[in-house]
Amino acid sequence: MIDDRDMALSSGVAAFEAKQFARALQHLTPLADEGIADAQYRLAIMYQNGLGVVRNEEAAVKWMRAAAEQGLGFMYLEGECVEKDPGAAVKWFRLAAEQGLPGSQITLAMMYEQGNGVEEDLAEARKWYERAGIPSP
Repeated sequence: MIDDRDMALSSGVAAFEAKQFARALQHLTPLADEGIADAQYRLAIMYQNGLGVVRNEEAAVKWMRAAAEQGLGFMYLEGECVEKDPGAAVKWFRLAAEQGLPGSQITLAMMYEQGNGVEEDLAEARKWYERAGIPSP
């Protein structure tokens, strides 16, 4: 089942590939803010090269770092391309969460809630859920 986020990502990627960067920016920015690594990566490229936006090295670094950290967190969490290491996943999710990325904040909260890669800590889980704007369970 395709949800609105998947549709927006597909539209943003298609616009990016078609060099319709202003349209890509509209679709990808909200997704990047939610922590979608592919959207973050494409925004980094756009800011780095001034594609549809004013060239902004600071924004390019911010989005590239967020994409890398987001991707690395999931790679360690799932054991994709690297040995599964929930502790390392926590490290990368924390770095992205501290930058205010809601997707990473939620994942980090769940890891604290479940004791996955860290000791179970419901207070820490609540903190990260609240930072992401989600009522804690």
